[in-house]
Amino acid sequence: MPLEHYINNKNVLYITTKNTDYIRVSQELKLLGEKTSKYRVIGSRSRFYPMRILSVFLKILFENIKYYDTVFIGFAPQLVIPLWWFKLKKADIVTDFFISFYDTLCFDRKKIKPDSILGRFVHYIDKDVLKKSALVVCDTVAHGKYFADEFHIPFDKFYTLYLEADTSIYHPLNLTRPGYLKNKFVVIYFGSGLPLQGIDTVLKAMALLKDDKELHFFFIGHIRNKEAAVQKPVSDNIEYLEWVPQDKLAEYIDISDLCLAGHFNAEIKKAGRVIAGKTFIYQAMGKMMILGDNAANRELFRESDMISFVEMGNEFALVQKIKKIKEERLASIHS
Repeated sequence: MPLEHYINNKNVLYITTKNTDYIRVSQELKLLGEKTSKYRVIGSRSRFYPMRILSVFLKILFENIKYYDTVFIGFAPQLVIPLWWFKLKKADIVTDFFISFYDTLCFDRKKIKPDSILGRFVHYIDKDVLKKSALVVCDTVAHGKYFADEFHIPFDKFYTLYLEADTSIYHPLNLTRPGYLKNKFVVIYFGSGLPLQGIDTVLKAMALLKDDKELHFFFIGHIRNKEAAVQKPVSDNIEYLEWVPQDKLAEYIDISDLCLAGHFNAEIKKAGRVIAGKTFIYQAMGKMMILGDNAANRELFRESDMISFVEMGNEFALVQKIKKIKEERLASIHS
């Protein structure tokens, strides 16, 4: 059943434990604004996650569900459905299964073992939420197939809703570069430092290219992994920024020639099932980019003048691709 069946001209209650400006939540709220006859949002602006959850729970407690056709849980339904099923079951339940607790905690972050008591518990919670949902929204077909296989849920229960960039922020700006970047080929990478992003591969590639005076790298984001932090190359052609606001990030992307999207981690299977959110940002800004060669990326993208693929986890392949694109770009400028 398509998502439209549950939201078109319906009265919808949207619940999220994530910030309302989070890229996925913003995308879904925009969709509800376009499709529903009426919708209400239960969320919180608190930066302190426990306070956000408490605020959301209190609002659910006093909400009369009978007024809604659909309850759409836009982030972490595992935190909402087990506790509030007795109320929410009065409407059709749509969940965005953007994150599996089992997959994230056991294989992505490797915080718990899959066969441990806690591992089996989060697997049960994930499966229970999926079973109780009338429709499950996921971000790629590959991700939906994984959930269907792992939790023994019919695949026709899943609906793919690809991420979108916020085009009010991310669009071509046509800025003038600062003087120190004149005649440089500028490469940018940004990320939150999650393991599946494969920033160790990016840092290793930057180390191999740190003496190339034609290149300039912007690396934006926190390096969480201690081993990766040790590998952090230092050079006059590399700039590190821990964090920048979104409007400033758009400016850095705009003055770059090539954007590294990923994901580049070859060991975490989830990295091959999802499309990095930055990919849609780069696309919205009309930038050349390099993607990890995986099933999820291949769902939407094909090799072209603007899109290149590299083997995941291979810094040498990434280096060769960057050098090839740089040489082609510089040759076209000088021809």
